[in-house]
Amino acid sequence: MRFAHTRPATGAVFALLTILSACASAPEPEPSTSPSQAGLDLMERLTLNADRCWFKSGDPAFDGYGLAPELASFSGKPRFLLTPAGQPEARPLLVVEGQSGSADVSIYGPLLSEEIGQRARADVLRWQSGSDDCVV
Repeated sequence: MRFAHTRPATGAVFALLTILSACASAPEPEPSTSPSQAGLDLMERLTLNADRCWFKSGDPAFDGYGLAPELASFSGKPRFLLTPAGQPEARPLLVVEGQSGSADVSIYGPLLSEEIGQRARADVLRWQSGSDDCVV
């Protein structure tokens, strides 16, 4: 006496799964950073690098300065400032300013005429290009 098979043939199951997978919708693409967010993301990274490399590392070249981040800007220009130490409201000595939706960064201020300003500029440009290294 032979028993009837109670489960479908493997080939039929495979064919059914193939048909069902073809009907499934394509996976949603990962959301990318919106263009308006790109400038802010870059400035956040630059600010974190400046804080880590210039201040938290104890770099003596930056002892007389403080970091004042101004990333939440309604003008669309997130930035951070170097000010005299302990005086975040003082006139900035160096401004590193991004542009919403762009990877462009402007660096300006009276500190650029000094050696420390040129060092800061070189660091920011290196970080802007993708490196997160601190150079002392």
